[in-house]
Amino acid sequence: MKPVIPRETVHAISESCSDLGEEFAAVALRIQGEQKTLLKHLEREFSRIDPIAGQVALYMTMVCVRVFEDGGPEGALLRRVNQSSIDAATRAVHAQQATLLPIGDGFLDRAKTAERAQPHLLDEVLWALYERSEEELKEQEADLSEVQKVQIYFMLWIAVEALNLKWRATA
Repeated sequence: MKPVIPRETVHAISESCSDLGEEFAAVALRIQGEQKTLLKHLEREFSRIDPIAGQVALYMTMVCVRVFEDGGPEGALLRRVNQSSIDAATRAVHAQQATLLPIGDGFLDRAKTAERAQPHLLDEVLWALYERSEEELKEQEADLSEVQKVQIYFMLWIAVEALNLKWRATA
């Protein structure tokens, strides 16, 4: 069984990505080169659904990649996500999707109790989408509808499951 990245670590790495501001672009460029298959998958999915939500999801996916790169045990290795990992992750998420719906009252609680490989990371995603205060929201961030938030969450859940499949301790 793979380790679960601690909540404090997830939050610290997420905040450090946010604190980088424009400098995060260099990190994002590197991640785009290393995780092409995963990011292309997300771009394809969101270009059909909602390009604005897709941009938010891509940024959040890059933060998730950073959490896997730096949040695990010493000697952890994150390999490139391939299509078979995406397919396996999609099946795993789709198997639980109906238990989280409908959107609205109770969705957040149901999402937090679902079986997830990295619950603290996905709870951070939920916090970013649903629970941040107005003061914590940045001016440049998109105002998302409930449907967009759920779409982003499900796609990030798939991304995190796929990343977890390619993450392993080397020591």
